[in-house]
Amino acid sequence: MADAKRNDLDIYDDVAAQWWSDDIRWVRTLKNLVPGRLKWFDRQIEWPGKDVLDLGCAGGFMAEALAEKGARVTGIDPAAKAIEAARAHAAEQGHDIRYDTGVGEELPYDDAAFDAVVCVDVLEHVQDLDRVLAEVARVLRPGGLFLFDTINRNPISRLAAITMAEDVLRILPKGTHDPEMFIKPAELNAALQGAGLVPGPTTGLGPRGVNRRGDMVFGPLPMKAVIYMGLARKRRVA
Repeated sequence: MADAKRNDLDIYDDVAAQWWSDDIRWVRTLKNLVPGRLKWFDRQIEWPGKDVLDLGCAGGFMAEALAEKGARVTGIDPAAKAIEAARAHAAEQGHDIRYDTGVGEELPYDDAAFDAVVCVDVLEHVQDLDRVLAEVARVLRPGGLFLFDTINRNPISRLAAITMAEDVLRILPKGTHDPEMFIKPAELNAALQGAGLVPGPTTGLGPRGVNRRGDMVFGPLPMKAVIYMGLARKRRVA
């Protein structure tokens, strides 16, 4: 039997109307990842007053979490229906978040517009990684931070992210990822440097337990074989 469609980005629009309902297990998983990411990201930056771009924001889980920490947040994603859901929920919650529809390869923002760019569950999906990173560097202010996570490319990550997460446990829709688009840390470091960004520390991200609903909760881990988080800094002007 042929493989299901890979790197299927339609899934975010397909569930946009239920994004904030907690009715869909895989969407709850994405929501549960946010606190785990922030446990590490919070150590790298003071959010209050910072202009932050959430690149690949989908329905707004990370964007709202950053707004609640005092950042001035802009979110962008190619999934137009998910962006509509993000706008509606932000308005309901009283968050002043700007949301735009667009892609990382062509960001509709001025040079040096942001103090930080946050990009989670995105880099392993983009069509042109080098161009996305060049755009990240362009919109960052000198000394600004790029905070990201992505999936390593190796047999362990393929087993975890495809076989287990999609095929067995069904905590992600089948076809969410294309394992050939996963990114080895050395490859990403080279691409970051090519964009004029200075790579910094990295750490793993993974399950740390189960909540009362039976969903996984996440946090930083030493192992980087599957998901790894990291940062890079735009060089300051001499």
